[in-house]
Amino acid sequence: MLGDHCSLPEDQALPSQSPKTGLCYKMVLQAISKVLRKSKAKPNGKKPAAEERKAYLEPEHTKARITDFQFKELVVLPREIDLNEWLASNSARGPGATTFFHHINLQYSTISEFCTGETCQTMAVCNTQYYWYDERGKKVKCTAPQYVDFVMSSVQKLVTDEDVFPTKYGREFPSSFESLVRKICRHLFHVLAHIYWAHFKETLALELHGHLNTLYVHFILFAREFNLLDPKETAVMDDLTEVLCSGAGGVHSGGSGDGAGSGGPGAQNHVKER
Repeated sequence: MLGDHCSLPEDQALPSQSPKTGLCYKMVLQAISKVLRKSKAKPNGKKPAAEERKAYLEPEHTKARITDFQFKELVVLPREIDLNEWLASNSARGPGATTFFHHINLQYSTISEFCTGETCQTMAVCNTQYYWYDERGKKVKCTAPQYVDFVMSSVQKLVTDEDVFPTKYGREFPSSFESLVRKICRHLFHVLAHIYWAHFKETLALELHGHLNTLYVHFILFAREFNLLDPKETAVMDDLTEVLCSGAGGVHSGGSGDGAGSGGPGAQNHVKER
């Protein structure tokens, strides 16, 4: 019979495999594949910094500005102006819409629809993950949009507090005012850095990278002029600062030398928390 002639000899017959065994084998392969994918990803779902291409460092993008003004001259404390008044009028409480608080809030609003709880599950910049600390000092893990909302809400609350940002004649600034301004600048820096790290592609598509670069240079030079930002805090963006500010006042990176800022070898294999 045809069936008899086509059948394989007993010693050459294919080994039988039960459906259950095949299913288990497939599940094991899927599990291994999943583990390998996770090992190559950061906790927030992004690739490690070593694999990220920093588009904001491309020469064609770093040259973009909305003005060629020398900001180094603009940030210097004018004669006969009180230091606290100068810090207040530039950081958060200025005439009209001239403060860093306003401009950074406005810059973030242009990409806010792309910064969601799904796309930015943590407030991450390079290899650093930021946490919010509430009024009781409790550490709060939150998404990037939640973090930005906390920042803007807290600054707005301070700005409208007459005891912190006095507007009436005869009222004095509190003794802790400079430390409060430093705190404001630290949080605003986090927002700026996140825009570059996670949303520069969208900023580029909107052709707003010139505005972002100009704002960054002005903000960094002002902060450095009055020591409002710890170099260790800004080290995460030292590579950008060096490129953007080197010709705008001679700002040099002030990192701690541990490779955290400019993507050094020690910064690529772990995520810092702040």
